[in-house]
Amino acid sequence: MKEKRTYLESLHYYGRIWGLALAALILAVPFIVAILFEAQPNYTALLAGTVAILPMYWAVGLVEMFTYVPMLGAGGAYLSFVTGNISNLKLPCALDAMNRAGVKASDEEGEIVSTIAIATSSIVTTLIIALGVLLIVPLRPLLESPVLAPAFDMILPALFGGLAVAFVSKNFKLAIAPMILMLALFIFVPGLNEGSVGIMVPVGVVFTVLIARILYKKGKI
Repeated sequence: MKEKRTYLESLHYYGRIWGLALAALILAVPFIVAILFEAQPNYTALLAGTVAILPMYWAVGLVEMFTYVPMLGAGGAYLSFVTGNISNLKLPCALDAMNRAGVKASDEEGEIVSTIAIATSSIVTTLIIALGVLLIVPLRPLLESPVLAPAFDMILPALFGGLAVAFVSKNFKLAIAPMILMLALFIFVPGLNEGSVGIMVPVGVVFTVLIARILYKKGKI
């Protein structure tokens, strides 16, 4: 008789399947387009470009794995990496849901809450995008209105600001150092902008872990 998988074993089993399936689909798209339109790329230039940028993506991907998995749990991490948009959508939804439920991602309850929150976020996002595609023409004057432009620019800061109040207030001593670091970097390094968030989140996490260890050794936390 086949032994029944545990919840975590099922997560890893199906998570690997969907992750590999997504990777195959993503890699298949350019090859299918090239075959259908008989437009073969310059493979020498493609290889040169790949060699130039691949190390950065490998490094970021590795760091994100060690960064996001402890915060999202196994199920939430698998689902987030498949659906994307982690730092500015899936992560805030999962953290807020677990905070409200009073659970941690390392617990089985936290795994379930995180996965449900991310799945709900993915479904809602898909529905909103579908509605946006259907209504883009009639809504364009409203969306491009100069009156509403400042509000749209503040959506993400408002979202992360609300989360910051909840999490920073729990341990201000630990939060102050990474906050100062990120503020200093984005203020004094002109090259950093909203497009750098995906890279800076892992940097902030590693820095926070180091600060936490130092404070713990000194008996401050």
